[in-house]
Amino acid sequence: MSNFRTLDDLGDITGKVALVRVDLNLPMKDGSATDVTRVEVVKPTILELADKGAKVLLLAHYGRPKGQRHSTMSTSFVQGDVEKVLGKEIMFIPEVMGPVVEQSIGILGNGDIGLLDNVRFWPGEEANDPDFAKGIAAHGDFYVNDAFSAAHRAHASTEGLAHHLPSYAGRAMEAELKALDAALGSPEQPVAAVVGGAKVSTKLDVLENLVGKVQHLIIGGGMANTFLAAKGVDVGKSLCEHDLTDTASRIMDEADHAGCTVHLPYDVVVSKEFAANPSSLRTCNVHEVADDEMILDVGPLATEALGDVLKTCRTLVWNGPMGAFETEPFDAATVALAKTAAALTQDGSLTSVAGGGDTVAALAHAGVKDDFTFVSTAGGAFLEWMEGKDLPGVAALSA
Repeated sequence: MSNFRTLDDLGDITGKVALVRVDLNLPMKDGSATDVTRVEVVKPTILELADKGAKVLLLAHYGRPKGQRHSTMSTSFVQGDVEKVLGKEIMFIPEVMGPVVEQSIGILGNGDIGLLDNVRFWPGEEANDPDFAKGIAAHGDFYVNDAFSAAHRAHASTEGLAHHLPSYAGRAMEAELKALDAALGSPEQPVAAVVGGAKVSTKLDVLENLVGKVQHLIIGGGMANTFLAAKGVDVGKSLCEHDLTDTASRIMDEADHAGCTVHLPYDVVVSKEFAANPSSLRTCNVHEVADDEMILDVGPLATEALGDVLKTCRTLVWNGPMGAFETEPFDAATVALAKTAAALTQDGSLTSVAGGGDTVAALAHAGVKDDFTFVSTAGGAFLEWMEGKDLPGVAALSA
């Protein structure tokens, strides 16, 4: 991973204006946020800059206004929630550049915080228009990106600004990049990857990238059914992308050549209907799935064997659940494997990095979200990183 500057590289910033890109795209209900994790993640960066005497201007998007002002998508809606988490009053500024911003900076004292309006109200943001980036940059002395979740987008506030101002990774971005480097950049081997989820089609690039980088590829969820079908297993009426069995076979061949072991379930939990604790629930060998049954989770024997695989590894990357974890009892394999990974991490024998929406929910459900080395809340950016792609927002910081 290329070098990037962090807040440790800043000199005296008293009275300087910091333009800080954060993710404040919070889920809202009845006018207040239902989850403020994204604010908590960027709180250390914002307060550190404010404590050092900078005037902090927050840049963020909210929803998808498509380059036009929408009264319902102003960042002023999240102002109250941000103030609560930071424990400080902040000034709302209804523009991102121009005289209003200039006047507001004049009113702000050292250590004060301003919240600019939704950067996506201007078409120049998503177009990464250099003039738009230049206009915003004119108000700042330096730029801090603390929004890893938006780092896969080459927008003016995530990538463009870095070309106009001295640029630094915020504390959350720094932690994310260090964790990702420890997981796939320069990891301790052997490395295991758990890749689950419903469809192979959404994770093709991830699988292609991982087979060349990890020693153990553990495939779960509906995806595993497509791989089982590729090996000639009759998966009944399970979720399965039969048109992708050739692709699955090719990935298994590539893994073979790269010295990567692909782990598929050999016992499974099946049912005739997808419902909580169904009467037709049973556990069987993968070769015994009936035509009217569907595979909904990895069986207990395979789950235990996968736990044993993790015990031989030093690094784990996890994306996606092992089964239909939202419905009991099809959460058993995900919970058991997550608990094993968490215990190994707490023992200090495993570095575990997980990410992606479903994954965070699954680990929280298993009660181990805080026991992994690092859990990324970034969905799209985490996936693109697992695909081996360069993230524009990260690349710009090391330019």
